Amino acid sequence: MSKIEFEIPELLSMKKYPKELFYNGNLPLLNSVKISIVGSRKPTKYSRLFIDKLSSTLSNNGICIVSGGAMGIDATAHIGAGSFNTIAVLPCGVDVRYPAVNKNLLNDIEKNGLLLSQFERGYSATPWSFVVRNELVVALGEVLVVGEAEIDSGTMRSVEFALKMGKKIFVLPQRLGESDGTNQLLRDKKAEVIYDIDEFVSRFSTNTTNTPKIKDEFMEFCATNPTYDVALAKYPQRVFEAELNGDIKIKNGVIIKL
Repeated sequence: MSKIEFEIPELLSMKKYPKELFYNGNLPLLNSVKISIVGSRKPTKYSRLFIDKLSSTLSNNGICIVSGGAMGIDATAHIGAGSFNTIAVLPCGVDVRYPAVNKNLLNDIEKNGLLLSQFERGYSATPWSFVVRNELVVALGEVLVVGEAEIDSGTMRSVEFALKMGKKIFVLPQRLGESDGTNQLLRDKKAEVIYDIDEFVSRFSTNTTNTPKIKDEFMEFCATNPTYDVALAKYPQRVFEAELNGDIKIKNGVIIKL
């Protein structure tokens, strides 16, 4: 774990610039164009599918995804981006694996991407530290994408930070009775809808058709037709998402890239 010794311009939008910032991983990711993605810890299959597609498309066009390392939308956003092009902002020390279910994901991000925290080594997450984490996630991104949220959720606290910082907020189109928080944002004209992922990405990437795609180690691994058990052991988070997204299929116990 190291301490960041320079000023990060994006964080000047915070109510108070962080007293200390610690990191493990690829610090130059801070120089990338960044988009923050947050949302429910228990999203619908629909929200997970399209956040995965959105994150993957953004990442393939050189845009870094920032999220909070939590379950649900956060994990889906990190996985879609690929561990090499994502920043996970933690509510605990960068050496702590919280939540435990995301241990492998956070280990991959530490190895290939970037873990950030305002908290010392060994610090355990508290209700207050989640709020601190949320503000940092929002500040780092050029805009905020809310995958799914209920009205009284912690995600809507992130929305409050975005509004105070004057950042644009984008949401997925949702059905009535689902994601009431994002539907309310639309009703109040505080957010825009992402109807077309490629069009949305084009706002942040000047040439989405010719920009070289960033290497995705997981999909390259799948191209070797590994067994399902081996792939699951090596990439437990990605296997489910890729199958759900239609990027791979399992036939006779073997992974086939589509």
